[in-house]
Amino acid sequence: MTIQQARSKAASVEFKNVTKMYGKSVTAVDDVSLHVHAGELVTLLGPSGCGKTTTLRMIAGLEMATGGNIIIGDTDVTKLPATDRDVSMVFQSYALFPHMSVMDNVAYGLRINKLKKDEVIERANRGLELVGLTGYGDRLPSELSGGQQQRVAVARALVLEPQVLLFDEPLSNLDAKLRRQVREDIRDIQTSLGLTVVYVTHDQEEALAVSDRIIVMNNATIAQIGTPRELYDAPKDEFVADFIGEANLLDGRIESIENGMATVLIDQIRFELPTTDHSAGAIRVAIRPGRIQIVAANTPNTMAGEILKATYAGSHMEYKVATPAGELFVVSDVESDFSDGQAVGVGFATKGPVLLTA
Repeated sequence: MTIQQARSKAASVEFKNVTKMYGKSVTAVDDVSLHVHAGELVTLLGPSGCGKTTTLRMIAGLEMATGGNIIIGDTDVTKLPATDRDVSMVFQSYALFPHMSVMDNVAYGLRINKLKKDEVIERANRGLELVGLTGYGDRLPSELSGGQQQRVAVARALVLEPQVLLFDEPLSNLDAKLRRQVREDIRDIQTSLGLTVVYVTHDQEEALAVSDRIIVMNNATIAQIGTPRELYDAPKDEFVADFIGEANLLDGRIESIENGMATVLIDQIRFELPTTDHSAGAIRVAIRPGRIQIVAANTPNTMAGEILKATYAGSHMEYKVATPAGELFVVSDVESDFSDGQAVGVGFATKGPVLLTA
Protein backbone atom coordinates (compact mmCIF):
# COMPACT_ATOMS: atom_id res chain seq x y z
CA MET A 1 0.00 0.00 0.00
CA THR A 2 1.38 3.36 -0.97
CA ILE A 3 0.62 6.70 0.63
CA GLN A 4 -1.15 7.73 -2.58
CA GLN A 5 -3.41 4.65 -2.44
CA ALA A 6 -4.32 5.28 1.18
CA ARG A 7 -5.14 8.91 0.47
CA SER A 8 -7.25 8.06 -2.57
CA LYS A 9 -9.38 5.56 -0.59
CA ALA A 10 -10.00 7.73 2.48
CA ALA A 11 -13.72 8.54 2.68
CA SER A 12 -15.94 10.79 4.73
CA VAL A 13 -18.45 9.46 7.27
CA GLU A 14 -21.83 11.11 7.83
CA PHE A 15 -24.65 10.39 10.25
CA LYS A 16 -28.03 11.93 9.46
CA ASN A 17 -30.39 11.81 12.45
CA VAL A 18 -29.21 8.35 13.45
CA THR A 19 -30.94 6.56 16.33
CA LYS A 20 -30.21 3.17 17.87
CA MET A 21 -32.80 1.52 20.11
CA TYR A 22 -32.51 -1.71 22.05
CA GLY A 23 -36.06 -2.94 22.47
CA LYS A 24 -38.67 -0.25 23.00
CA SER A 25 -37.22 1.47 26.04
CA VAL A 26 -33.42 1.71 25.76
CA THR A 27 -32.05 4.49 23.53
CA ALA A 28 -28.31 3.97 22.99
CA VAL A 29 -27.92 6.73 20.36
CA ASP A 30 -30.53 9.47 20.05
CA ASP A 31 -30.97 11.42 16.79
CA VAL A 32 -27.24 11.97 16.21
CA SER A 33 -25.95 13.91 13.20
CA LEU A 34 -22.21 14.27 12.53
CA HIS A 35 -19.72 14.56 9.68
CA VAL A 36 -16.17 13.19 9.63
CA HIS A 37 -14.16 14.58 6.72
CA ALA A 38 -11.97 12.34 4.56
CA GLY A 39 -8.46 12.18 6.00
CA GLU A 40 -9.53 13.42 9.43
CA LEU A 41 -9.05 11.79 12.84
CA VAL A 42 -12.16 12.33 14.94
CA THR A 43 -12.53 10.99 18.47
CA LEU A 44 -15.80 10.00 20.10
CA LEU A 45 -15.29 10.86 23.77
CA GLY A 46 -17.56 10.40 26.74
CA PRO A 47 -18.31 8.44 29.90
CA SER A 48 -19.38 4.80 29.91
CA GLY A 49 -22.86 4.34 28.48
CA CYS A 50 -22.91 7.62 26.54
CA GLY A 51 -23.30 5.93 23.12
CA LYS A 52 -19.80 6.35 21.69
CA THR A 53 -19.04 2.63 21.19
CA THR A 54 -22.49 1.99 19.74
CA THR A 55 -21.88 4.84 17.28
CA LEU A 56 -18.55 3.28 16.25
CA ARG A 57 -20.14 -0.15 15.83
CA MET A 58 -22.85 1.34 13.61
CA ILE A 59 -20.16 2.75 11.31
CA ALA A 60 -18.62 -0.73 11.15
CA GLY A 61 -21.95 -2.42 10.52
CA LEU A 62 -21.69 -4.46 13.73
CA GLU A 63 -24.85 -2.71 14.94
CA MET A 64 -27.67 -1.62 12.64
CA ALA A 65 -29.30 1.79 13.02
CA THR A 66 -32.93 1.89 14.12
CA GLY A 67 -33.47 5.16 12.27
CA GLY A 68 -31.63 7.71 10.15
CA ASN A 69 -28.90 7.29 7.53
CA ILE A 70 -25.20 6.39 7.63
CA ILE A 71 -23.16 7.45 4.60
CA ILE A 72 -19.54 6.47 3.88
CA GLY A 73 -18.10 8.41 0.96
CA ASP A 74 -20.93 8.58 -1.56
CA THR A 75 -22.61 5.36 -0.45
CA ASP A 76 -25.54 5.00 1.93
CA VAL A 77 -24.48 1.98 4.00
CA THR A 78 -27.31 2.11 6.55
CA LYS A 79 -28.67 -1.30 5.59
CA LEU A 80 -25.41 -2.92 4.47
CA PRO A 81 -23.82 -5.66 6.60
CA ALA A 82 -20.28 -5.27 7.95
CA THR A 83 -18.89 -7.48 5.19
CA ASP A 84 -20.06 -5.03 2.52
CA ARG A 85 -18.56 -1.91 4.11
CA ASP A 86 -15.01 -0.87 3.28
CA VAL A 87 -14.14 -0.39 6.96
CA SER A 88 -11.58 -1.97 9.31
CA MET A 89 -11.61 -1.95 13.11
CA VAL A 90 -8.82 -2.20 15.67
CA PHE A 91 -10.18 -3.64 18.90
CA GLN A 92 -9.30 -3.00 22.53
CA SER A 93 -8.24 -6.63 22.99
CA TYR A 94 -6.00 -6.70 19.84
CA ALA A 95 -7.84 -9.95 18.81
CA LEU A 96 -4.65 -11.54 17.44
CA PHE A 97 -4.53 -15.28 16.74
CA PRO A 98 -2.04 -16.59 19.35
CA HIS A 99 -1.05 -19.67 17.30
CA MET A 100 -0.26 -17.64 14.17
CA SER A 101 2.92 -15.72 13.45
CA VAL A 102 2.87 -11.94 13.24
CA MET A 103 3.05 -12.20 9.44
CA ASP A 104 0.12 -14.61 9.29
CA ASN A 105 -1.94 -12.40 11.58
CA VAL A 106 -1.34 -9.37 9.37
CA ALA A 107 -2.02 -11.35 6.19
CA TYR A 108 -5.15 -13.09 7.48
CA GLY A 109 -7.72 -10.69 6.02
CA LEU A 110 -5.90 -10.57 2.69
CA ARG A 111 -5.98 -14.37 2.43
CA ILE A 112 -9.68 -14.45 3.35
CA ASN A 113 -10.23 -12.03 0.46
CA LYS A 114 -8.38 -14.52 -1.78
CA LEU A 115 -5.65 -12.21 -3.00
CA LYS A 116 -2.71 -13.75 -4.84
CA LYS A 117 0.08 -15.07 -2.65
CA ASP A 118 2.69 -12.59 -3.89
CA GLU A 119 0.37 -9.63 -3.27
CA VAL A 120 -0.49 -10.94 0.20
CA ILE A 121 3.18 -11.14 1.17
CA GLU A 122 4.00 -7.74 -0.35
CA ARG A 123 1.13 -5.96 1.39
CA ALA A 124 1.72 -7.70 4.72
CA ASN A 125 5.39 -6.71 4.67
CA ARG A 126 4.41 -3.16 3.79
CA GLY A 127 1.95 -3.14 6.70
CA LEU A 128 4.65 -4.24 9.14
CA GLU A 129 6.96 -1.57 7.75
CA LEU A 130 4.33 1.12 8.27
CA VAL A 131 4.02 0.27 11.97
CA GLY A 132 7.77 -0.16 12.53
CA LEU A 133 7.80 -3.96 12.87
CA THR A 134 9.91 -4.99 9.89
CA GLY A 135 11.70 -8.23 10.80
CA TYR A 136 9.11 -9.32 13.36
CA GLY A 137 7.04 -11.41 10.95
CA ASP A 138 8.16 -14.83 12.21
CA ARG A 139 7.45 -14.13 15.88
CA LEU A 140 4.34 -15.18 17.78
CA PRO A 141 2.17 -12.49 19.42
CA SER A 142 3.21 -13.81 22.84
CA GLU A 143 6.81 -12.86 22.03
CA LEU A 144 5.88 -9.18 21.59
CA SER A 145 5.20 -6.40 24.09
CA GLY A 146 1.69 -5.03 24.49
CA GLY A 147 2.54 -2.00 22.37
CA GLN A 148 3.97 -4.18 19.61
CA GLN A 149 0.88 -6.40 19.64
CA GLN A 150 -1.30 -3.32 19.24
CA ARG A 151 0.80 -2.23 16.25
CA VAL A 152 0.30 -5.69 14.69
CA ALA A 153 -3.46 -5.16 15.06
CA VAL A 154 -3.10 -1.77 13.35
CA ALA A 155 -1.05 -3.30 10.51
CA ARG A 156 -3.67 -6.02 10.01
CA ALA A 157 -6.33 -3.33 9.57
CA LEU A 158 -4.15 -1.10 7.36
CA VAL A 159 -3.28 -3.76 4.79
CA LEU A 160 -6.97 -4.08 3.87
CA GLU A 161 -6.74 -0.46 2.63
CA PRO A 162 -10.09 0.55 4.16
CA GLN A 163 -11.97 3.74 3.40
CA VAL A 164 -12.36 4.24 7.15
CA LEU A 165 -10.27 2.89 10.04
CA LEU A 166 -11.96 2.50 13.42
CA PHE A 167 -10.30 2.28 16.84
CA ASP A 168 -12.24 1.02 19.87
CA GLU A 169 -10.40 1.98 23.10
CA PRO A 170 -7.10 0.80 21.53
CA LEU A 171 -4.80 1.84 24.39
CA SER A 172 -6.76 0.80 27.47
CA ASN A 173 -4.68 -2.35 28.04
CA LEU A 174 -1.33 -0.50 28.01
CA ASP A 175 0.52 1.21 30.83
CA ALA A 176 0.73 5.02 30.91
CA LYS A 177 4.16 5.39 29.27
CA LEU A 178 3.34 2.90 26.52
CA ARG A 179 -0.01 4.58 25.89
CA ARG A 180 1.78 7.83 25.05
CA GLN A 181 4.13 6.09 22.60
CA VAL A 182 1.43 4.05 20.83
CA ARG A 183 -0.94 7.01 20.50
CA GLU A 184 1.89 8.95 18.85
CA ASP A 185 2.48 5.99 16.50
CA ILE A 186 -1.21 5.88 15.57
CA ARG A 187 -1.32 9.63 14.95
CA ASP A 188 1.87 9.55 12.84
CA ILE A 189 0.51 6.72 10.67
CA GLN A 190 -2.85 8.47 10.28
CA THR A 191 -1.34 11.79 9.20
CA SER A 192 1.32 10.30 6.90
CA LEU A 193 -1.24 8.14 5.07
CA GLY A 194 -4.11 10.64 5.17
CA LEU A 195 -6.43 8.04 6.69
CA THR A 196 -9.98 8.68 7.83
CA VAL A 197 -10.03 7.51 11.44
CA VAL A 198 -12.84 7.39 13.99
CA TYR A 199 -11.41 6.75 17.43
CA VAL A 200 -13.27 5.90 20.64
CA THR A 201 -11.90 6.56 24.11
CA HIS A 202 -13.04 7.66 27.56
CA ASP A 203 -9.58 9.14 28.27
CA GLN A 204 -9.65 12.93 27.89
CA GLU A 205 -5.87 13.33 27.65
CA GLU A 206 -5.71 10.70 24.91
CA ALA A 207 -8.47 12.43 22.95
CA LEU A 208 -6.81 15.85 23.23
CA ALA A 209 -3.47 14.39 22.07
CA VAL A 210 -4.55 12.52 18.92
CA SER A 211 -7.60 14.29 17.49
CA ASP A 212 -8.28 16.79 14.74
CA ARG A 213 -11.73 17.16 16.28
CA ILE A 214 -13.51 15.64 19.25
CA ILE A 215 -17.18 14.71 19.49
CA VAL A 216 -18.15 14.75 23.16
CA MET A 217 -21.14 12.50 23.87
CA ASN A 218 -23.41 12.35 26.90
CA ASN A 219 -26.67 10.48 27.47
CA ALA A 220 -26.81 9.12 23.89
CA THR A 221 -26.51 12.57 22.28
CA ILE A 222 -23.74 14.95 21.18
CA ALA A 223 -22.85 17.48 23.86
CA GLN A 224 -20.32 19.47 21.78
CA ILE A 225 -18.07 19.12 18.73
CA GLY A 226 -14.82 21.02 18.31
CA THR A 227 -11.05 20.95 18.06
CA PRO A 228 -9.19 19.98 21.24
CA ARG A 229 -8.32 23.63 21.90
CA GLU A 230 -11.90 24.80 21.28
CA LEU A 231 -13.31 22.28 23.73
CA TYR A 232 -10.68 23.03 26.36
CA ASP A 233 -10.81 26.82 26.03
CA ALA A 234 -14.52 27.26 25.33
CA PRO A 235 -16.69 24.45 26.72
CA LYS A 236 -20.33 25.33 26.24
CA ASP A 237 -21.77 23.73 29.39
CA GLU A 238 -20.83 22.26 32.76
CA PHE A 239 -20.64 18.68 31.50
CA VAL A 240 -18.08 19.47 28.78
CA ALA A 241 -16.10 21.80 31.05
CA ASP A 242 -15.86 19.17 33.77
CA PHE A 243 -15.27 16.22 31.43
CA ILE A 244 -12.55 17.76 29.24
CA GLY A 245 -9.70 18.24 31.68
CA GLU A 246 -9.95 19.80 35.14
CA ALA A 247 -12.25 22.77 35.67
CA ASN A 248 -13.30 24.91 38.60
CA LEU A 249 -17.04 25.63 38.34
CA LEU A 250 -18.08 28.82 40.11
CA ASP A 251 -21.22 30.88 40.62
CA GLY A 252 -21.05 34.42 39.31
CA ARG A 253 -23.30 37.23 38.17
CA ILE A 254 -23.54 39.13 34.89
CA GLU A 255 -24.01 42.75 35.93
CA SER A 256 -24.54 44.15 32.45
CA ILE A 257 -24.06 43.42 28.74
CA GLU A 258 -22.95 46.07 26.26
CA ASN A 259 -21.72 45.66 22.67
CA GLY A 260 -21.40 41.88 23.07
CA MET A 261 -19.33 42.11 26.26
CA ALA A 262 -20.62 40.90 29.62
CA THR A 263 -19.40 42.46 32.85
CA VAL A 264 -19.11 39.56 35.30
CA LEU A 265 -18.64 39.59 39.06
CA ILE A 266 -17.29 36.67 41.13
CA ASP A 267 -16.97 37.70 44.75
CA GLN A 268 -14.80 40.87 44.48
CA ILE A 269 -13.34 40.10 41.04
CA ARG A 270 -14.88 41.99 38.14
CA PHE A 271 -13.98 41.19 34.52
CA GLU A 272 -15.40 41.28 31.00
CA LEU A 273 -16.11 38.33 28.68
CA PRO A 274 -17.60 38.16 25.19
CA THR A 275 -21.13 36.76 24.95
CA THR A 276 -23.79 36.23 22.32
CA ASP A 277 -26.47 34.26 24.20
CA HIS A 278 -26.41 35.27 27.86
CA SER A 279 -28.47 37.77 29.81
CA ALA A 280 -27.91 39.71 33.02
CA GLY A 281 -28.25 37.67 36.21
CA ALA A 282 -26.78 34.56 37.80
CA ILE A 283 -24.29 32.59 35.71
CA ARG A 284 -21.98 29.58 36.02
CA VAL A 285 -18.35 30.12 35.10
CA ALA A 286 -15.63 27.54 34.32
CA ILE A 287 -11.98 28.32 35.03
CA ARG A 288 -9.10 25.94 34.28
CA PRO A 289 -6.63 25.29 37.14
CA GLY A 290 -3.72 26.77 35.18
CA ARG A 291 -5.57 30.03 34.57
CA ILE A 292 -6.05 30.96 38.20
CA GLN A 293 -3.39 33.22 39.67
CA ILE A 294 -2.25 33.09 43.29
CA VAL A 295 -0.72 36.38 44.41
CA ALA A 296 0.00 38.29 47.60
CA ALA A 297 -2.95 38.86 49.92
CA ASN A 298 -4.94 42.09 49.44
CA THR A 299 -3.85 42.53 45.81
CA PRO A 300 -6.46 44.69 43.99
CA ASN A 301 -9.19 42.86 42.01
CA THR A 302 -8.55 39.55 43.75
CA MET A 303 -10.53 37.62 46.31
CA ALA A 304 -9.18 36.46 49.64
CA GLY A 305 -7.84 32.94 49.77
CA GLU A 306 -6.11 30.51 52.07
CA ILE A 307 -3.82 27.69 50.94
CA LEU A 308 -5.36 24.47 52.20
CA LYS A 309 -2.77 22.17 50.66
CA ALA A 310 0.36 22.70 48.57
CA THR A 311 1.65 19.71 46.58
CA TYR A 312 4.92 19.50 44.67
CA ALA A 313 4.23 17.51 41.47
CA GLY A 314 7.67 17.67 39.82
CA SER A 315 6.91 19.82 36.78
CA HIS A 316 4.41 22.06 38.61
CA MET A 317 2.80 22.90 41.93
CA GLU A 318 -0.78 21.99 42.81
CA TYR A 319 -2.77 23.99 45.35
CA LYS A 320 -6.13 23.63 47.03
CA VAL A 321 -7.31 27.10 47.94
CA ALA A 322 -10.26 28.12 50.10
CA THR A 323 -12.06 31.25 48.78
CA PRO A 324 -15.47 32.93 49.27
CA ALA A 325 -16.45 31.46 45.87
CA GLY A 326 -15.60 27.92 46.98
CA GLU A 327 -12.59 25.62 47.10
CA LEU A 328 -10.38 25.98 44.02
CA PHE A 329 -7.85 23.62 42.45
CA VAL A 330 -4.91 25.62 41.07
CA VAL A 331 -1.90 24.53 39.01
CA SER A 332 1.06 26.90 39.18
CA ASP A 333 4.69 27.24 38.14
CA VAL A 334 7.02 24.95 40.06
CA GLU A 335 8.89 28.03 41.30
CA SER A 336 5.83 29.36 43.15
CA ASP A 337 6.30 29.21 46.89
CA PHE A 338 3.07 29.19 48.89
CA SER A 339 2.60 27.00 51.94
CA ASP A 340 -0.29 25.40 53.81
CA GLY A 341 -2.31 27.93 55.81
CA GLN A 342 -0.89 30.98 54.00
CA ALA A 343 -3.25 33.90 53.25
CA VAL A 344 -3.18 34.82 49.54
CA GLY A 345 -5.05 36.73 46.88
CA VAL A 346 -6.73 34.80 44.04
CA GLY A 347 -7.21 36.26 40.57
CA PHE A 348 -7.95 35.08 37.05
CA ALA A 349 -5.85 35.16 33.87
CA THR A 350 -7.20 37.46 31.16
CA LYS A 351 -8.43 34.52 29.04
CA GLY A 352 -9.19 32.30 32.04
CA PRO A 353 -12.94 32.31 32.79
CA VAL A 354 -15.56 30.91 30.40
CA LEU A 355 -19.31 31.61 30.59
CA LEU A 356 -21.39 28.43 30.50
CA THR A 357 -24.88 27.85 29.20
CA ALA A 358 -27.50 26.46 31.53
